[in-house]
Formats: sequence, C-alpha cells, structure tokens
Amino acid sequence: MQRLQLTDAEQAEINTLVDRFIAAGHDWDPLTAAEAATATAQRLPLRLREFLTGARTAESGITVVSGVPLDPRLADTPIGWEAAAKSAAGRREEIALLLCGAAMGDPFGWESQQEGRLVHDVSPSRGMETSLTSASSEKTLSLHTEDVFHPCRADYVALLCLRNPDGVATTVAGVDALRLSPERRDALTEPRFHFFPDDSHTGPITGHTSGDDREAEADRVLFGPEQAPYLRFDVDFMEAADPGAGDAMRAADELLSSSPDRVVLNPGDLVFIDNYKVVHGRAPFTPRYDGADRWLKRLNLLRDVRRLYARSNTRTRLVPA
Repeated sequence: MQRLQLTDAEQAEINTLVDRFIAAGHDWDPLTAAEAATATAQRLPLRLREFLTGARTAESGITVVSGVPLDPRLADTPIGWEAAAKSAAGRREEIALLLCGAAMGDPFGWESQQEGRLVHDVSPSRGMETSLTSASSEKTLSLHTEDVFHPCRADYVALLCLRNPDGVATTVAGVDALRLSPERRDALTEPRFHFFPDDSHTGPITGHTSGDDREAEADRVLFGPEQAPYLRFDVDFMEAADPGAGDAMRAADELLSSSPDRVVLNPGDLVFIDNYKVVHGRAPFTPRYDGADRWLKRLNLLRDVRRLYARSNTRTRLVPA
C-alpha cells in the first residue's frame, strides 16, 4: 500500500480548484465535467500529481491519499443513491474526487448504473441490507473485481470516504494470494469461465446477456504477464465451464477470502484500488439510517478512455446499456 497525507496548503489548493470548477459550471454536465476535470487536474498540487503518477507507473494495488478536503457543512448521509441524486448531496466532494481521479485515469460511468451518473454514492439503503450490491450493509460483500463481466471494466476503482463512524473495513486481496498448484493455476489462465453483470446493473447491457441467460463467451481468470498476472474474479457472478475449472475457482475463492487485508477509510481518505490486481469487498455492519451512516463516493477510472470509445463506437464516457 502506498499512502500520501495532504498538507493544509495542499488542501487549500484543492478547495480553490473545486470553487473554480463550480463557478465555471462544469459540475452540471457529467460528461463535460469528466473532460474538464482532466484539464483542471493538471493544476492539482505537484506532490499529489507526482505521487499518483508514481503509483500508476508502479501498478500499486492499493493507493491512499488522506486529507482530501470535505465540506464542513456536509449533508446527512443519504439513504441510498437515489436520495443522494435528488439532493445533489456531497457535490463538493464529488468534484474533489473527480479532480483527483482524473490525475490517475479517465473517469467513466455506466448507463445501466445509478442512472448514468459518473460519481456514485455508496451508502446503506433500506430493503437492500442483504443484497449483493454496495447498497447492502448487514451482508458481507464478497471480494470481487468491479464489473467483472465487461472488457471496459475499470482499471481503478476510487473511493472517497465522507463518513465511516463505525470503522467499517473495505476488504482487499491481491493476485499474489493465489498460491495454487500448477494444475489449478493453469486452469485459471484458460478461457474456461463465464462472467455476468452484477445486481447493480439494471436491464440488459449491449453485447452481454443477463445473469439469468447464462450465455457468455468463456474467458480467463488470470491473464497478462506470466510473472505478474492480472486478476478477474467475482465468485457471485461467474461460473466455471467444466469441473476442473470449478475446482480451480473454488480454490481461488478460498485463498482470496481466507485472510484479506482490511482498509478502514476515515473521512477525507481516498483509496485507488487497482481493479486488475486486487479484488475488494466490504465487512458487514448495522445501519442506523440516522444521517450518520457510512458514506462513500465512488468513481471508475480507465487508463485509456479510447478503449471505451472503440467498444461503444462513439465518443462517450458512459458504457452503453
């Protein structure tokens, strides 16, 4: 894990950039905001930009920036993302996340998630306590690759903590945990697994069947450089194509889940999770729905947004539904 603590002066610089971003009206159009954020990010504090560039170059699995400025008049934690969207709660924090995120990658979103918003709210929602989504609370959120099913899944998942009064941990495990037999490891490197959209996506997605259809092109769990492979895994939204692959999948799940690291985010902590090297989840907690529950802002980032442009055949920051 790499960590940077922002100074008071650096926090003031970020606040000034947020003020200017709001004054320019960039925050009203999320797609325009993503491109404007890329330009504005060049004026972030130099030490922060150098730190993020170094983390990206080194392919750091977990990168934390502490001290991202929060609004001292922060609104109550919304009960679910729909409430947050209606109230525009945490707007300053969304912009701070967008600016810092743009220094690490290209922000993008999904037409099928949170009504196409680029910055997502992660907070407990009534009726979703045991769901397999980030709106859950009382159920452990299994270690997973974000949007495991899609070739345009994020290179980085960025989470900015606004509140975490109960110290709820984000759980993480890296590809290095997969100390498997050669036979099982070989199985994971072969296209013998099917991946499906998770429950946070609404409706069918272009080029992909629904989870109920269970017809998807087989692909690999481990891929890329042999000595430093990348990982694609979500035991809740994948299936093995044959018994041998199923054995390897279960063994991988056991190793990843046996001793995950815990990252407890405090207000102002921003974590970048390398979605190709680390799977992440969340420990369970009991929500109070009193306005003080855990609240994060989430942003997906690509190392090259042209991957999305080529896939969607249009210049968009949203993966088509």
